[in-house]
Amino acid sequence: MERETGMWAVSALALACIIIAPYITPPWLLSLFVVLICALLFLIKKSRYTSFSIATIAVFYGLELIPLVVFSTTFAIVIMGEAAYRIAGRGTKGYIPFTIVAFTSAFLVMMYSGYTAPFVAVTGVIVALMLHSILRERQDSIFIETLGVAMTMLLFYEIGYHVETTILIFAVIIGFGFAFTSYKLKAADVSGLFSGALMGILIIVFTDVSWFLIMLAFFILGAGTTKFRFEKKTAMGVAESHGGVRGYFNVFANGLVSLCGAILYGVTQDPIFIALFLGSVACATSDTLASEVGVVGKTPRLITTFREVPRGTNGGVTMVGEVAAVTGAIIIALIAYALNVADPILVVVTILAGFFGTNIDSLIGALYENKNLIGNAGTNFLATLSSGLFAMVVYYALSSF
Repeated sequence: MERETGMWAVSALALACIIIAPYITPPWLLSLFVVLICALLFLIKKSRYTSFSIATIAVFYGLELIPLVVFSTTFAIVIMGEAAYRIAGRGTKGYIPFTIVAFTSAFLVMMYSGYTAPFVAVTGVIVALMLHSILRERQDSIFIETLGVAMTMLLFYEIGYHVETTILIFAVIIGFGFAFTSYKLKAADVSGLFSGALMGILIIVFTDVSWFLIMLAFFILGAGTTKFRFEKKTAMGVAESHGGVRGYFNVFANGLVSLCGAILYGVTQDPIFIALFLGSVACATSDTLASEVGVVGKTPRLITTFREVPRGTNGGVTMVGEVAAVTGAIIIALIAYALNVADPILVVVTILAGFFGTNIDSLIGALYENKNLIGNAGTNFLATLSSGLFAMVVYYALSSF
């Protein structure tokens, strides 16, 4: 009962802030009022993190570190969305009302604030859903969620990237459609669903659907090879955990560098960021194919010593795995060429980057992951980053001739 009383109280406070914020100047006056109210709400045990979240964002607004639209929309997304989630009953089914209420509230608040760039609100809602799915077991989840939403919206607000409404709607439909299909096929969990949707939407918005199709090719190849001879890999004890279901960790470990490449290209239109994107995607594809296909081949050898090691050992390589890695990179390069994303030089660069990246992954695994100095996600991220940077350097060198 105390939990719900606290939620209704902070929801009322958030709604009041949204309504009166445009009419109170300077901003620090509203900030002071909100902080004082939150101090009282803090006495309600079950609403402490929520009230602290509101107070923190209010302080940022009072110090003019975030604009009015980010301040108000953050409340609309997080507080109203959370209220809908709790009313509907916690669990997977609660994300449907969370999504509907958060999107509706965010757009209404933006219209009320006189802001006409819905892209900022879309990123805020999806980040809220993603963080909620990741942190829902933590008591401080709503605090982290609030900060994450506010900082994400502030980033895209400051970038000021213009997105046509029709393109944005198309991106949302495609991004969520792909993510939901992955979830239903048990290729992704809830956190993977929302993180995949976020990544897909941003890639389409900052580039076009062709770039998304390249990422989709990686996902299909990865999911397909994960299921390749899965029973045998399970019997050998080297199959992917959770039946190959991807979560947010896997999505960002393999796709964060690619996403940065897409965003940087969208903002600058510099083709060197196409190399960053394709190099990292090729690495993720090559490494996945090398691992999932190579593990059922002959006994692997450690990349640093070439001594035989048990299957599944980090840093272990096989000839079958190397061939699979090159094949994966070639597929990504040819798809990029067919979609007019890559020119002939970038085709060569992509293939080289894929081969380079998968062996960097093995090297990092042998030197650091086997010593528990880094996890698999960290290895994947460093490998895709290395491959992307390698592609940029090689592309620049070849283009200079």
